[in-house]
Amino acid sequence: ELGWISKVHVNRPAVVRHAERIKKWRTVKGNWQAAWLLKAVTCIDLTTLSGDDTPSNVHRLCFKAKHPIREDLLKALDMHDKGITVAAVCVYPARVTDAVNALKAAGCNIPVASVAAGFPSGQTPLETKLAEIKLAVEYGAREIDIVISRSLVLAGQWEGLYEEIRRCREACGEAHMKTILATGELGSLANVYKASMIAMMAGSDFIKTSTGKEVENATFPVGVVMMRAIREFYWQTGNKVGFKPAGGIRTAKEAVTWLMLVKEELGAEWLTPELFRLGASSLLEDIEKQIFYHVTGSYALQHDLAMA
Repeated sequence: ELGWISKVHVNRPAVVRHAERIKKWRTVKGNWQAAWLLKAVTCIDLTTLSGDDTPSNVHRLCFKAKHPIREDLLKALDMHDKGITVAAVCVYPARVTDAVNALKAAGCNIPVASVAAGFPSGQTPLETKLAEIKLAVEYGAREIDIVISRSLVLAGQWEGLYEEIRRCREACGEAHMKTILATGELGSLANVYKASMIAMMAGSDFIKTSTGKEVENATFPVGVVMMRAIREFYWQTGNKVGFKPAGGIRTAKEAVTWLMLVKEELGAEWLTPELFRLGASSLLEDIEKQIFYHVTGSYALQHDLAMA
């Protein structure tokens, strides 16, 4: 439905002003803060996407995924029996089997997500992208984070973008598909909105801000525009599409602010792992430190908390 994007105009100064207000929102305190932080934990895609990833550090990551917060801290909050884990573990396709085996050995059902489709640049032929997706699914990935070809957006080739994402959706089969827009490389907020709509039309289960490898990753102006697109798509079709900010989200305060923004723009029903994820590798460490301080009244020393 190209008519939905043909006359799109984004008032950038207004979006930026709104984003500046978001940064100044007061954070919640006390037990409310702990509750929001635990909610954030359940929405994290715990990620390692490094060239030096090995089976051992993937196993460690999977253990942390099952036990994201120290057991005694959860007991102090009376949350030890609520089954709090992260939402997924995200790795490269070559490490999917390691993650699947580690989670199976740990006796938990946390899904493994895999980046694919020429991540992070997207500069590979479509046939190669589709083969990579199918291999990741074959290895056991239940979620696939694909990355679009930015050139199609910058050239305004919306039908080509739709076809690429649609074919990736077919290759995913039963796996959930998150479409990474790499918003820092799309040139304008209007392009972010248009790419979001096309990705949803093509069958994406989630739209995601960034690969984490761009110069500019998840920002609040981009988040507002993408959420407005999700809301418009829901009004037009009745289909709920998830949202995932990723890249550069490192502090507990940032995580809570993203949760608040989703609640304001899309509603509380989006605050579930089925419709909201946080892509992060170091965020969990800061959240656990904040919960440690809330429970004990003192700051955690380096040896107090397991490596996130």
